Amino acid sequence: MLLYILVGLVAAAVSFLASRYLLKLAHKYRIYPGIRERDVHSTPTPRLGGIAIVLGLGVGITVASLIPKFAPVFVDPMPVIGLAIAVLLMTVIGVLDDLYDLDWLLKLGAQLLSAGILAWFGIQIVSLPFDQILLLSPGMSLVITVIGVVLVMNAINFIDGLDGLVAGVTLIAGAVFFIYSYLLATGPGHTLYFNFASLLTAVLCGSIIGFLPVNWYPAKMFMGDSGALVIGLVMAASSISVTGQVDPAEIMPGQLVPAFIPLALPLAVLIIPLVDFVWAVTRRVTAGRSPFAADRKHLHHRLLDLGHTHFQAVLILYAWTLVVAVGVLLFMFVPASTAIIVLVLGLIVTTILTILPLRNRSVLSAKDAS
Repeated sequence: MLLYILVGLVAAAVSFLASRYLLKLAHKYRIYPGIRERDVHSTPTPRLGGIAIVLGLGVGITVASLIPKFAPVFVDPMPVIGLAIAVLLMTVIGVLDDLYDLDWLLKLGAQLLSAGILAWFGIQIVSLPFDQILLLSPGMSLVITVIGVVLVMNAINFIDGLDGLVAGVTLIAGAVFFIYSYLLATGPGHTLYFNFASLLTAVLCGSIIGFLPVNWYPAKMFMGDSGALVIGLVMAASSISVTGQVDPAEIMPGQLVPAFIPLALPLAVLIIPLVDFVWAVTRRVTAGRSPFAADRKHLHHRLLDLGHTHFQAVLILYAWTLVVAVGVLLFMFVPASTAIIVLVLGLIVTTILTILPLRNRSVLSAKDAS
């Protein structure tokens, strides 16, 4: 555990220092776009934070590769190389989009290519659980992997609309997923893939922590598409490293459920981005628009329209992420009935906090009427 904390701290330090430098650089050379109609902020703000996050990731993983305890993770370098190429591609596309607003088809093509690179280099879903573990054909494995990676990348990118929102949500999600992958890495039936997932998540969380001080409300700098897309890519890669790389011969019958909790856990930790993504795509396609046409009707915009302040809206979305993610994780530690009770109670409290402004409006309206 201490080594994971160490590489996480290295990533955090690099990300923090890079964020400060990039912030000064952006203001010195005016490297920031103008205000868009859908933006919540009112002053031009740099969007180079993704570069700092990527630098933190790169240095953190490099340092880990020099530590003997992590040597088994790097025995097969192909997944790490594939991830590095895919991250670099999405960073370049993200920065260009933040500065020049690229066509959505070009961005989607780059996302498909980066997801394909991950699969080509060995990070892919090769099995799924039904009544028994089902091994996928190479073609089906490639298709499911690419769709899953692109879905997660866009889900993360779609909620990037409030100060600290993506950073906080993914930090909570990453912390919960790290706990899970670490337990699998140190428990019965563990594999090297679980170690890889733990390392990726630890370094990602560190990079986000280092960036968060300049992104916290009121934000001095945004992560931009380069940050959101890379975070989604890395989270998808770490999830797939656990979910799809299970060797049926190594899993005992009693280990089947915990070994495949990550099929539910990524959905749980990313519940807010995924719901927002599905809602946005459905809304836009139904209206005859491109599914990637930006608008001001995301979940965070809805919370602002309900009457929440910027800070309250962010905290509420944090709460939803925490409740669902921890609720699913509890199934590993307590009886299912207890986990369900905790999850339901958490959802009730979070729902009340979400709709509270409507209650306040009703009370004020009643007072005005009297």
